[in-house]
Amino acid sequence: MQGFENLSDCHLHCHFSSDSEASPESMIDNAVRLGLSHICFTDHNDYDYPKEDGKTVFLLDLDAYLEKISVLKKIYKDKIDVRIGVEQGLQPHLCEQINNYDPAHRLDFIIGSTHLVDGSDPYYPSFWEHHSPKESICTYFENIYKSICCCDNFDVYGHLDYVVRYAPKKDADYQPADYTDLLDMILKKLIENGKGIEINTAGLRYGLKEANPCCFILKRYRELGGEILTTGSDAHKPQDMAFAFDIIVDLLKDCGFSYYTLFHQRKPEFIRL
Repeated sequence: MQGFENLSDCHLHCHFSSDSEASPESMIDNAVRLGLSHICFTDHNDYDYPKEDGKTVFLLDLDAYLEKISVLKKIYKDKIDVRIGVEQGLQPHLCEQINNYDPAHRLDFIIGSTHLVDGSDPYYPSFWEHHSPKESICTYFENIYKSICCCDNFDVYGHLDYVVRYAPKKDADYQPADYTDLLDMILKKLIENGKGIEINTAGLRYGLKEANPCCFILKRYRELGGEILTTGSDAHKPQDMAFAFDIIVDLLKDCGFSYYTLFHQRKPEFIRL
């Protein structure tokens, strides 16, 4: 046990996501070993994601997913609080479909995130081929703003500067202050709509200097009055769970936060750091 009993990992993927082979049982077992107080599975649903090797990917079988995790939630209830969420890929042209997702309100939590900009994922080198890194990052942030202006069915925005994970030089030349106007538009709209953001430590695992989003964005969100913030590792396998969680408390306090947030039945619960 590593002393994470006051922390929660609320961004996790298992084999219900196309990019993970981990069983949900293996993820939960490791969460118990780590001493986490809560976890929330947030498997991917990304409409219109390009097929890979001719196969449809990132379309979640929500019914099967809910059935499986609900059973495990009961099995492990005396060891850890398991919650059920989704990471929903947001795109402006899909807003009606996204806003009508899970009409029976069975989920605890929805992360909204951007993986695709005009059908292209920054994960692939082709995203960066036709414009400078700065122009591509601007396009990514502009797309986030368009998405949150029409997509409302989510609770926090995930890994807000995800795009820099895959930039040609990662975050070596990334200066978030260069995008202040765009970032302020995004953060103000999220706050106005009652949405939060997350700190996602996978950026550190991918070799960035900071988590996603960086401290500049975390501080600015707090300065603008934002209070809803979840913590997640974006782990796709057990050994990556709670990655760098030993630095989270001090980092968030330095950014002006006294609490982090959990969601239950889509309602926030505030936990003192």
